[in-house]
Amino acid sequence: MKILSAVILATGAMAGQVPATDARNANIPHTDFHFTMPKYATLAEWEAHKARLQRQILVAAGLYPLPEKTALHPEISGRIEHGDYSIEKVALETMPGYYLGGNLYRPLHPKGKVPAVVTPHGHWSYGRLENSDSYSGPALGINLARQGYVAFAYDMVGYNDTLQTEHRFSSPTYQLWSFTPLGLQLWNSIRALDFVESLPEVDGQRLAVAGASGGATQTLLLAAVDPRVRVAAPVNMVSFIMQGGCQCENAPGLRIGTSNVEIAAMMAPRPMLLVSASGDWTKNVPREEYPAVRSIYELYGKPDNVAVVQFEAEHNFNRRSREAVYGFFARQLLGATGSESGDERGVEVELLQDMLVWQGRSLPANALTQAQIFDEWKLSGRIRMAALDGAARREALLDVFHAEWPSEVLAERKGEQIFLSRAGRGDRVPGIWLPGAGAGTLVVHPDGAEAARRDARVAELIRAGKAVLLIDVFQTGGAVAPRDLTKQFISTFSASDDANRVQDMLTALRFLDMRRAGVAAVLAMGKAGAWARYAKAMAPIDVAISTDAGSCPVSDEDFLNKLFVPGVQLVAEACE
Repeated sequence: MKILSAVILATGAMAGQVPATDARNANIPHTDFHFTMPKYATLAEWEAHKARLQRQILVAAGLYPLPEKTALHPEISGRIEHGDYSIEKVALETMPGYYLGGNLYRPLHPKGKVPAVVTPHGHWSYGRLENSDSYSGPALGINLARQGYVAFAYDMVGYNDTLQTEHRFSSPTYQLWSFTPLGLQLWNSIRALDFVESLPEVDGQRLAVAGASGGATQTLLLAAVDPRVRVAAPVNMVSFIMQGGCQCENAPGLRIGTSNVEIAAMMAPRPMLLVSASGDWTKNVPREEYPAVRSIYELYGKPDNVAVVQFEAEHNFNRRSREAVYGFFARQLLGATGSESGDERGVEVELLQDMLVWQGRSLPANALTQAQIFDEWKLSGRIRMAALDGAARREALLDVFHAEWPSEVLAERKGEQIFLSRAGRGDRVPGIWLPGAGAGTLVVHPDGAEAARRDARVAELIRAGKAVLLIDVFQTGGAVAPRDLTKQFISTFSASDDANRVQDMLTALRFLDMRRAGVAAVLAMGKAGAWARYAKAMAPIDVAISTDAGSCPVSDEDFLNKLFVPGVQLVAEACE
């Protein structure tokens, strides 16, 4: 259960502790917001936060709990050999009926077990096969192979050979099931690591990842959730001022309360090179982002395990940036010493048709369409969630809603008016508090507290001298407030309105619970019944819900109309 502290603060008149406005309506984060790094006083504090962030990433990606790692059935074909390296085409079945394409670059004469590097690409036109001044997938793979690595370059979804879904896809219904390009790409990255680890010539203790731009976003996420990554080089992406401009980098809920810089720091204490450029959003890295990441490495006593380099250039993974990565990897994975730069040699670039897996061929007979992949995603998610025990399922429910059972509730009273807040959260929940006998009844109406007060059942409770708390949950009644929702990917950084409403109910239930007067009741009207059902499922106390609150939502349409929370359908069976 998410309780951040054992301290319980008594309620009453506490002027100055409840904020004057609800922070959830102001300074709403977005991908171009200027973030800062929180301070962590101890390693234990950071490690606890890191564990929460790992779950947050996997939940946002629709990968919690992790899917079964089914057989990859790797198809390796079309071998091309040059003097000291080979290139092959690879197809991996990362989920039954879903195929990832790529190219495998190998040294022709390896000396014993060798390290492996997976190289996710960014949003260049030809993806992993782009060969331009700003990015060359072939140059990266060939030079890594020449230097003694196995390198695997694989597609983003919707690129080259990985065409069973579009690259950019999103809908409210998809979001209910956390079905996103980001989730597919993160799973493909995990399976790409599985593939290279399985190769007989690869040393599974020396696995690395390097990618630029959108490929660097995949690099960060893979390193954050998969401890097999021993060395990482995110190129031109780690930034406080830009978090990624594509749907494949911005799943709903991914960065609530965090940023790419903090996600990058999850690599600590494993070695990492931050590559940045003066002409893009990584221009401040040596002065801002690098010191912030290094502060986490310092908690481990390993500040020198993170390095930074910056070049005068526009957004890129050009030759100079690649050479910086080669030098860093050589020192970490090949035992090189000194300041080797890893000079790049010229390459012979193969014809595109000779590098594509499905050129002149059809996809396998079991290959699924995007709609069929979505169906399998839904089924797999529900099965995995159902396998959790009750406590773990409730924890997953809290993760999906980005909710908590507050350790303390601050309350400010002005006559019948009351304002509730969670310590350190900046929220403000207005309401009407009518003290009386019993544990109290929480009353919630979709139009707010004043609308709820007109209900005959509330009048009866008041006449009977019962304790009654009526609240304006987020953006209802007196809590309606202006806010700027025009920015891009707001859902990546903020919980949905309905998730916030459920949190406000949890906060109010905690207020009643602190009175120690018995089992609280909830009188929920209209679609507030759905909010109440989920609040009850997350509360660690007994809660009695009014019989007319309705049942838990079931269909996608129900959720879209009554309780829109990304990922909620994956945990719907936890509803009470």
